[in-house]
Amino acid sequence: MSSIEENKRIARRWLELITEHKIEEICSMTAPNWRIHGAAPGLPPGADGVRKLFEAIGPIDQEWTIEDVIAEGDKVVVRATNTCVQESFLGIPGGGQRQTFSAMFIHWIVDGKIIETWRNADDLGRLIQLGARIEPGRSE
Repeated sequence: MSSIEENKRIARRWLELITEHKIEEICSMTAPNWRIHGAAPGLPPGADGVRKLFEAIGPIDQEWTIEDVIAEGDKVVVRATNTCVQESFLGIPGGGQRQTFSAMFIHWIVDGKIIETWRNADDLGRLIQLGARIEPGRSE
């Protein structure tokens, strides 16, 4: 069983590896049945899911800054800020524009492996930074 401090180190490293775009190292940190919630839908479990997630994200230059890491038992919560330039996000062209948004991740870590991840990020804020407009729906 991993200690709380070791689990916090694993959660921090996970975001560092995303910044460094070291997909295979991220895969090595995840359990074969790893799942993520709040990201691209329909990802397969485990390392294949990690690879598909980065494939769905596409080309991106990003840096994660960790603001808080809180842990209890086998769960670790990370609050972080991302600064990135991405080709497009949810179909909205990035146009080379730098975006900044906050996100929280909850990792379930067992025996040194991330079993499950829950993601909650300010995706709407990112879309607005890229110039997306919100329009009211129309009644028919």
